Amino acid sequence: MIPDFQKIMLPLLELLKDKKEHSSQELVLGISDKFKLTDAERIEFLQSGNQVIINNRVSWANTYLKKAGLLESPKRAKFVITEKGIEILNTNPIEINITFLKKLPKFKEWQENSAQKKNESSEETESSINKTPQELLDYSFQKLTNELSIEILDIVKKCSPVFFENLVIDLLVEMGYGGSRREAGKAVGKSGDGGIDGIINEDKLGLDTIYIQAKKWENVVPVKEIRDFAGALLGQKAKKGIFITTSHFPNSAYDYVKNIEHKIILIDGKKLTELMIENNIGLSIQMKYEIKKINVDYFEEI
Repeated sequence: MIPDFQKIMLPLLELLKDKKEHSSQELVLGISDKFKLTDAERIEFLQSGNQVIINNRVSWANTYLKKAGLLESPKRAKFVITEKGIEILNTNPIEINITFLKKLPKFKEWQENSAQKKNESSEETESSINKTPQELLDYSFQKLTNELSIEILDIVKKCSPVFFENLVIDLLVEMGYGGSRREAGKAVGKSGDGGIDGIINEDKLGLDTIYIQAKKWENVVPVKEIRDFAGALLGQKAKKGIFITTSHFPNSAYDYVKNIEHKIILIDGKKLTELMIENNIGLSIQMKYEIKKINVDYFEEI
């Protein structure tokens, strides 16, 4: 019988206790062997037909353990146990599940950032009773999107400044700015003039330009940075600017840009990830669901 993803958590951590890097496929194989899955169970697909069940459940177990700080992914599709993970194993837990993880600070923080409500179990029970199937699909989709947004931002914060500049270019070009990718690449990250990181065309014809400030920040962006950017725009006789950050802006920054002549758009980390998801920047589509309904016109003569 294929175990659920919570039953996989402790055996998965035990597979990593050698402190070596293991690929996702190595972990899937190890868990399959641990639970003595049959050949048929090892290749059984989800109902959607898009992924093997055991692969999916190992992936979710990895995600939850990573959010709890018990393992980390130093490379793509590679996993290694953390010191906290070793510490947990040394306590010889009988089982590791969501209830267990909720006691860990990092997991609590992740839940808060995911906007998960305190009484999640009761909320989902209520949802199952009071919501339509369509509403439940929408709720699940939004929940997955929120979790993806948090994961994207975590990765972006770890990337190099050069990679971040390229990411900004890719996003703006995909949104229709900057003309070609090559033209946009020449602009961003090359100016550095008085608080301006780059200049990009607003449209493919170059009828207007937008000045860009793209900064990786951890703490809240001081409103002084916005004032300096506005001053730089004034010095260039520019009318439009975009300030993009991995962090967030104080309310005073939004109040400031509302009351100046220049048009400055503030894009914080949350908005950045939303735009990346919307425009498929750094993402691939894992699966699609089609919701169909009766075509009444086809049956009109019945």
